[in-house]
Amino acid sequence: MNVLITGASKGLGYETVKVFCLRPGHHVFALSRDARGLQKLVRDCEASGAGSALHILPFDLRNGDYQHTLLPALLHAFDTVDILINNAGVMVHKAFHEFTPDDFDRLFDVNVKSVFRLIQLVMPYMHTGSHIVNLGSMGGFQGSVKFGGMSLYSASKGAVAIMSECLAREFSERGIKVNCLALGAADTEMFREAFPGIKAPLSTPEMALFIADFAVNGHRYFNGKVLPVAVSTP
Repeated sequence: MNVLITGASKGLGYETVKVFCLRPGHHVFALSRDARGLQKLVRDCEASGAGSALHILPFDLRNGDYQHTLLPALLHAFDTVDILINNAGVMVHKAFHEFTPDDFDRLFDVNVKSVFRLIQLVMPYMHTGSHIVNLGSMGGFQGSVKFGGMSLYSASKGAVAIMSECLAREFSERGIKVNCLALGAADTEMFREAFPGIKAPLSTPEMALFIADFAVNGHRYFNGKVLPVAVSTP
């Protein structure tokens, strides 16, 4: 399968790419603005005896040129997209009264607008059976208990969840499936920085394995769903 994944230089994106690359038959295109992190990913996959092809592109989802930089590089790697995993995201942990308009713009530019722009870009190259997996958060899952200081982050992930539901309906005639995984706490660098002293119940490799398996098989059972993936509350 041809797999495009964002936020691949660390955390869940990094580990999810490794899962795909260790399984033969995949072509993986990994994006991140962190070029050094992507190079480390390549070395790590090579050292692990990767069975699939890995293509990387340092790219800033907030400020990069999607049409003239990202798209040509992607089409040079493969001409159709079977799986798109929108994993890239930023987290800002502050009391509500401390947030600034710049915080708002950064959170929604990366967590929501980049998802919108990337789906628009690659949709013409997707086909019946393609699967878009948007990584949300339990913070954006209605009715769940929320962490304090996460109002804007949670709002951005809530927007991704609703977008996923809408696009599943809109893309149904083309046979493209869209789902959102509302992830609970996993032991990522971003989580540890935001919540020092709190131990996440799931490791990054454990969550990455679930994401990769869902991306390959989940569209057989789900479409337009926002699925909680959590073993704790919040």
